[in-house]
Amino acid sequence: MKILLSAYACEPHKGSEPAVGWNWLLALIDQGHDVSVITRRNNRHAIQSEIARSSLSARPVYYDLPSWCARWKHWPGGLYIYYLLWQIGAYRQARKLHRENSFDVVHHITFVTFRQPSFMGSLGIPFILGPVGGGESSPRPLRAGMNYSGRLREIFRDLLIAFAARDPLMRRTFSKATVIACTTAETLNKIPARFRNKCIVLPAIGIDPSQLQASPAPPYVPTFLFIGRLLYWKGLHLVLRAMPEVLQQIPNARLRIVGQGKDARWLRQVAESAGIAAYIDWVSELPHNEISAAYHGHAAFVFPSLHDSGGMVVLESLAAQLPVICLDLGGPGVFIDSSCGIVIPTKNQSEASIQHFLATAMINLVQQTSAREALASRCAARARQFSWANAARQLYSAFEQKIRPG
Repeated sequence: MKILLSAYACEPHKGSEPAVGWNWLLALIDQGHDVSVITRRNNRHAIQSEIARSSLSARPVYYDLPSWCARWKHWPGGLYIYYLLWQIGAYRQARKLHRENSFDVVHHITFVTFRQPSFMGSLGIPFILGPVGGGESSPRPLRAGMNYSGRLREIFRDLLIAFAARDPLMRRTFSKATVIACTTAETLNKIPARFRNKCIVLPAIGIDPSQLQASPAPPYVPTFLFIGRLLYWKGLHLVLRAMPEVLQQIPNARLRIVGQGKDARWLRQVAESAGIAAYIDWVSELPHNEISAAYHGHAAFVFPSLHDSGGMVVLESLAAQLPVICLDLGGPGVFIDSSCGIVIPTKNQSEASIQHFLATAMINLVQQTSAREALASRCAARARQFSWANAARQLYSAFEQKIRPG
């Protein structure tokens, strides 16, 4: 098929949203599709360098707003205004491209949130939306231990999720879509009921099979690893408050935290208040090409995110044969099962209970060596199920069933 991919974020050798745009582009090309991509102009140098290096057959088209508009992204809510106007301009660019190329399908892939509209459905050809997330909410009992600004942000997030179902631009986006891919069941349930017959559940992120570690898992010490942005909703404060119970059973346990973010100071205060600051190793940042090695030598990866639609670090941990401890929420709750980690149920649980469950899981993965080794041995097989190629095949299979029923 001739596909026009709308990818605001699309850049090689990056994580998060840029990785989503770039890897979906690669997966679609690998499956034999003829792909053009509209993306931001600031991605040009990295994309063109990679195309030249690997002789990639992608046809990128670069569009951006005037440079003076960039200042909006530093204002409260300004990024969303910038993104909305970018979508309008990208649609105008797409109309011109469609007249010249006659695409079979247009596919909007980033940003991966169901609260931001796309106008690509107005091209008059089949339109794929997503996978999109953003419909996940933190359980209310688990908000008590957040900082004050975090609790306020959760209320605001709830309002945005509720508004998205009523937003006329989003309802128009849903109406125009042939298929809507949702990263989690939580997001699917936030789509207005009249459009859910178009929906499938499919992760937005994947893993490259070349990342899978073929050799046996390396030796480890009783150190637990967290990699991610230091934001209240990543749930790191739950792990910090669980550490005293862990240390009672494993006095030489440590927690290594790799990341930075606006809640870093608050999280350090949580560690101080819990009396475990001396057992924490803070690493502010690692280059992206060094992240894969960072997973080695730890007892487990802990990632109790409260509403993560994806969780690339979870798949990277599995690829490195490092078992994962997470909550049954969002993307991590989809990726992890009993074959490769420990998933902690959150329904009707208090924050104190969750912290106790986290501590118990951490203790067990150190003390029960054979069980931990069994989990590690199955991590790569679990990660392989979530390759970018598999995601692309599943989505386009669902799409073809929609346009060619029977």
